[in-house]
Amino acid sequence: MKFETFKKMVSLSREDICRELFLAHRERIKIKKERVAVGNLVKIFEAALAISNRKGFSAMSLRELSTEAGLSMGALYTCFSSKEELLDLLQKLGRTMVMKVLLSQIDGIADRREKMKRAIQTHLYLSEVMQPWFYFSYMETKNLKKDEQKKAIEAELFTEKVFAGIITEGIADGRFRHVDPDMTAAVIKAMLQDWYLKQWKYGGRRVTVEAYARFLFDVVDSYIVKPLKSKRGTHGRHR
Repeated sequence: MKFETFKKMVSLSREDICRELFLAHRERIKIKKERVAVGNLVKIFEAALAISNRKGFSAMSLRELSTEAGLSMGALYTCFSSKEELLDLLQKLGRTMVMKVLLSQIDGIADRREKMKRAIQTHLYLSEVMQPWFYFSYMETKNLKKDEQKKAIEAELFTEKVFAGIITEGIADGRFRHVDPDMTAAVIKAMLQDWYLKQWKYGGRRVTVEAYARFLFDVVDSYIVKPLKSKRGTHGRHR
């Protein structure tokens, strides 16, 4: 899948996730009209992430958020009652979106190599589309309350488990080498994080997200796929 195609699909998903949040938190969000509530949530989340990534969430004032989002203070308070509640909603938005999109993109793919390729590609494309949230989540985890820190850590481990699960499946069907699934998944996650935490490095080298996805898959593929002996006794790999 091309990045532009993926981006259009996820753009729709962002509103879908905000709609799910609205329906799940009607008691918090004091707006009756769903369309208005969803629109305001999208504006608030995008503005909060933009400010947080410039100066940090703790340094952001609600007055700044109001101006950035183009909403009145009253409109903000119809969606959340405090910065702590906003932080909770922001974390839930990102985690829900990542889990939903990642699982939907790999669902039904039987070929383990293709499944790994799609998982790597989807995670990178998501981090490109949602770069402000990925960066925000990584940097702000230390400022969360203990219960929210636990949820953030569980979300990171969730994506590692997806990669570990694919590797385990590939080992079981004889396609992959007997590598350590958890350790390999942790290293894959670290390489994925490098993309959205150090975009300046890849931007300076004019590396696109599609090129990085291809490179990362080739690196992982060369490590996990079991070499096959050719008739002449040399080693090769299915491509």
